[in-house]
Amino acid sequence: MNFASLPSVDAASVPADALVLDVREDDEWAAGHVVDALHVPMSDFVARFGEVTEAVAEGRRAYVMCRVGGRSAQVTQYLVQQGIDAVNVDGGMLAWDGAGRPVVANDGSPGFVL
Repeated sequence: MNFASLPSVDAASVPADALVLDVREDDEWAAGHVVDALHVPMSDFVARFGEVTEAVAEGRRAYVMCRVGGRSAQVTQYLVQQGIDAVNVDGGMLAWDGAGRPVVANDGSPGFVL
């Protein structure tokens, strides 16, 4: 599968109650992330894959996010190959923030995209 054929969605179209899977690293996450997102850094992804499969139980779709969409495209491709309903969020956190969607820091205060 090439990235051009990956299922993807723009940030403004992600449902408010969606399962957002953030694959950025810890420092990026701490600066700002989507409220209630599941944080599994790409560097830990294979080791923590069970957390992802648990989160998508009952066929929930995973909306995979990174900073701009490159790392999340790789993770989305992997998930789709495992038979998981996953879509890449085009433009990642930069597009999310640009669409005016909420970003929070670890302490719950307004966050920013690192």
